[in-house]
Amino acid sequence: LALNPWDVVLCISGTIISCENAVVVVVIFYTPTFRAPMFLLIGSLATADLLAGLGLILHFAFVYFIPSEAVSLLTVGLLVTSFTASVSSLLTITIDRYLSLYNALTYYSERTVTRTYIMLILTWGASICYGLLPVMGWNCLKEPSACSIVRPLTKNHLVILSVSFFAVFAVMLQLYVQICRIVCRHAHQIAVQRHLLASSHYVTTRKGIATLAVILGTFASCWLPFAVYGLLGDCSYPALYTYATLLPATYNSMLNPVIYAFRNQEIQKVLWAVCCGCFSSTLPFRSRSPSDV
Repeated sequence: LALNPWDVVLCISGTIISCENAVVVVVIFYTPTFRAPMFLLIGSLATADLLAGLGLILHFAFVYFIPSEAVSLLTVGLLVTSFTASVSSLLTITIDRYLSLYNALTYYSERTVTRTYIMLILTWGASICYGLLPVMGWNCLKEPSACSIVRPLTKNHLVILSVSFFAVFAVMLQLYVQICRIVCRHAHQIAVQRHLLASSHYVTTRKGIATLAVILGTFASCWLPFAVYGLLGDCSYPALYTYATLLPATYNSMLNPVIYAFRNQEIQKVLWAVCCGCFSSTLPFRSRSPSDV
């Protein structure tokens, strides 16, 4: 096959995604203090994005070096599983952040740990089921007219994935709006109790809204084009449109470590310790609650 520049860009993106998220997975896995629900969910997100990056690399390698329909089904299944798990992990992180504020008194209990494991099982169970559908026969290899913009996924399969994205985004939007309200209310109460100036409450509110805008804005701008095109597009459309909408979607996996992991102060401490050559698995940490809004 002639080398497609878009495939090269996707492969490069996959390499960057894999390197970033491998760092997060290694740090969380080899640090015994990172066993709180928050870190388990961040680790789930990093693992999903790591698999997505590896899937992009494998897809490029198999398309150009080992072309095979069976192999293409496996790589597409891996990509569907990993990207679905990535989006679902973002939802579980949002739910965890909301519950840590809404049920602050009962958050640090065994119920939270149990709930976290249940969310992880549901996330990966549903993602694996989505990914196995093409491998188990729900594909368009024998019926090209049923293909979606992403071959060999069928149109119906991609529609389900797109609708699922819109549902996840709607739930995340609602939860983050509630989180913002709770944070603003708490900031106002603290300002009143400590007789602080109204400007301090304004600064806290503005910071919360800005963080909310970054999280949801990044998620929507990355995935929304591909989700809309997945609903409206057709396999007869030029492949350029698919690449142009799929590439931004991969950037979400590239930005997730920056937004959810590298901003976390405790992970930052471990990374600085590793960079300085003084890594210790018993580094003391102060916080065990989810990071900022």
